[in-house]
Amino acid sequence: MINEKYEKLTSILQEMRTVVVAFSGGVDSTFLLKAAVDALGYENVLAVTADSETYPSSELEEAKQLAQKIGVKHTVIETSELAIPGYTENNKNRCYFCKSSLFQHLVPIMEKSGFNNVIYGVIADDLNEYRPGIQAAKERGVRGPLQEASLFKEEIRELSRQFDLPTWDKPSFACLSSRIAYGEKITQEKLTKVEKAEAYLKTLHIRQVRVRTHGEIARIEVEPQNMKIVLENHEAISKELQSYGYQYITLDLIGYKSGSMNKVLS
Repeated sequence: MINEKYEKLTSILQEMRTVVVAFSGGVDSTFLLKAAVDALGYENVLAVTADSETYPSSELEEAKQLAQKIGVKHTVIETSELAIPGYTENNKNRCYFCKSSLFQHLVPIMEKSGFNNVIYGVIADDLNEYRPGIQAAKERGVRGPLQEASLFKEEIRELSRQFDLPTWDKPSFACLSSRIAYGEKITQEKLTKVEKAEAYLKTLHIRQVRVRTHGEIARIEVEPQNMKIVLENHEAISKELQSYGYQYITLDLIGYKSGSMNKVLS
């Protein structure tokens, strides 16, 4: 089944002939970029990464290295989510504003390059989650070949492993704004706090972590097997995160859950 899906993905890409890939360096966009290069040749693929306030510098450096490993032309553009009207208010359509702005930048790049399509790493799993960015893609004519080929996250990880992509077991990542509770204004100060807090926790050998921000409260999400690390280092963690500006430091006993902030929307 997985091989049939990959063949379908290849067919979809070949029909497109030339593509600009919205490339974040995550599991899905990295696999999509690799598949596009294999299907179309490096000369018919352009990877574009948007560097902004919500994108950690460590992720940007990794994206550059991945594009070099895959052997594709890579362009980094400067964008600002905080400058997008409606974004900082942080309502439930925040991701729509973000993706709409991103695609607004990528479509002219596609046209200037003489390419035919802009594609991004939306996957089959996303159909079952709250993803307002999908609507933005439809409005801009941006396609999601992985979703069109019905590829799910675990299948993408397995294919990535087979293709020797270092992202095959990379922890899932989302923009830093997803850590801030809906309704709370998004600011550079809050984004910086989140980035510093998560970077610090990763130094404790915790790979998958979210520091959800609720006002002055930091709600730490890690996988259950890593909770012991947090508890054993609770004094150091509390001191460090308080130095970033948090007043209260908590551990979520449910553990890491992708999109956990969306619970309030239901």
